[in-house]
Formats: sequence, C-alpha cells, structure tokens
Amino acid sequence: MTQPVSVVFLLDVDNTLLDNDRVAADLKRHLTQAFGAERQERYWAIFEQLRVEVGYADYLGALQRYRVENPRDPHFLQVAFYLLDYPFANRLYPGSFDVIERLSGWGPTVILSDGDVVFQPRKIERSGLYEAVDGRVLIYIHKEQELDDVVKRFPAQHYVLVDDKLRILTAIKQLWGVRLTTVFPRQGHYANDPKVLAAFPPADIVIDRIGDLVNFDLPTLVNPSRAGRTKNSL
Repeated sequence: MTQPVSVVFLLDVDNTLLDNDRVAADLKRHLTQAFGAERQERYWAIFEQLRVEVGYADYLGALQRYRVENPRDPHFLQVAFYLLDYPFANRLYPGSFDVIERLSGWGPTVILSDGDVVFQPRKIERSGLYEAVDGRVLIYIHKEQELDDVVKRFPAQHYVLVDDKLRILTAIKQLWGVRLTTVFPRQGHYANDPKVLAAFPPADIVIDRIGDLVNFDLPTLVNPSRAGRTKNSL
C-alpha cells in the first residue's frame, strides 16, 4: 500500500484554473454564427436540461441531442471541430501554472474535476494542465461522492482543495473535517452568485483569483486557523 504523503493539493479546473465562462461565451457566439440565434438558444436549453440529468456540463452530449432534433443540419461538423480544437490554453487564468509549480514543491498536485469522458479530458490536455500535473488527473461524475477513490489513489495526511463551488467545498469539508483546507477563488458566475454565497459557510481561505495562491506559505495552507479565516493572506 502506498504510504501517505504529508499533503496533496486537489485543484478544480472550470472557473478555478481555467475561465470556463469565457469558453461558454465563445461557444455561444460560434453557435449563433453556425445555427442562428434561435437554434443557439435551443442548444443551451438542451445543455441545461442534460446538466440536471447527469450532474455535470456535457457540451458534446448536448450537441448530440440537438442533432437528433436536426439530423440534416450540415453545421455539426463545424461545431464539433470547434469544441475539440478550442484553444483552451488561451483561457487559463493568469498565474495558474505558477500556482501549480509552487504547490508541487510541497506535495503532489492533482486535478480533481467533474465532467464527461471526452470533452473534459480534451480540455485538460489541450490547456496544458495534464502535463503540468504530470498526468495526475481524476474526472468523476460527482467528485464529492468518490472521495474514497481519491484517498486510495493519493493518500495524504492533509488535503488542500481549491474549487470555485462552495457547495463542493462544503460537502467535502463535512466529510474530511480538519484533514482538509478549503480554498475558494472568487472567479466565475457560481463563485459570485449572492444566493450561493448565502447558502453555504465560508471556506477556510478566500482569494480573489487563483494567482493569489502563490503568496501563501505551506503552514497557512495546511493550518489556516492559525491566522484565522484567511483572505489573500501571506
């Protein structure tokens, strides 16, 4: 059995390391150009319905369902190529690689994400994140339900979880307790939704942007209670 290391860093992707809101905005523009405004809106309606059903964003799955409704539309090739060849590296938040490099000096960095089995891996690979974490990538349907597998693959005495969703941070904190430090980057629409902020307790550490993590030292990340609940702390 692999011996636990001192600390493992678990990093979300969408709106944590990568600006997925901008990716979605780019896709909306492309869909409007390819299909027209009305059909673009229909695609997103299918997308949101599918998200409710499967619990994660499934861009290709929504495109497949849209195709069922419009089987003779010749623009599907164009949209599929656009999704698979999208320059995700251009949408990384400033400082993402610097943060991964700094954290990797203290312990293994692991991508911990939700998503489908094609588009999400493609995004992680094309953005450069797969290489940056030396292939340590976990993609689940609901990651907060797969923590036993996370611990089995990357055993540690302590975990630091960086995620833009307070719901995820709260769920995992409730299970792991003091074994986990939660870090909440206020990036993207979920992280700035007043209803979401009111519905869940604050994270251990709150930062304005992912790049701010380069200013933290390891003792603060492992034991933020020493300095109280922390925001952009050195």
